[in-house]
Amino acid sequence: MKVIVAADKNWAIGNNNQLLVSIPSDMKFFRSETMGKVVVMGRKTLESFPSGQPLKSRTNIVLTKDKNYEVKGAIIVHTMEEMLEEIKKYDTNDVYVIGGESIYRQLLDYCNIAYVTRIDHAYQADTHFPNLDEMDDWKLVEESEEQTCFDLEFAFTRYERI
Repeated sequence: MKVIVAADKNWAIGNNNQLLVSIPSDMKFFRSETMGKVVVMGRKTLESFPSGQPLKSRTNIVLTKDKNYEVKGAIIVHTMEEMLEEIKKYDTNDVYVIGGESIYRQLLDYCNIAYVTRIDHAYQADTHFPNLDEMDDWKLVEESEEQTCFDLEFAFTRYERI
């Protein structure tokens, strides 16, 4: 399984159930990487999408404790055990964990690749991604040239579990 996330210099990923910033080339990378694949998320992440609808041309698996929760076009699971069972139906190379914070934390141990768009800015935030640079079992293996979107600098990075 893989994880895909955009994080600021403090590994912050969101505030008030919204992304910290929208970077067109990051969104393009996310789309190209996950199109036709399986995306795994929590209910709040799904609800942060336009109209709260599943991502098109992808299998959307959503974890929620709400037993009555239904969304057309998404597979709803209610426990982490159910989530892991559902994921087994797919090639693990095609499964992307896309958030939010608690889903990342619960599934990171099952992932072996992390695509992290590192944003060179510190935002006001209430959700964070685990700091892979401080984890012995993760290694930065690839980093793009620094890129700029307006006055914001960022880089695409890839970490692998070692």
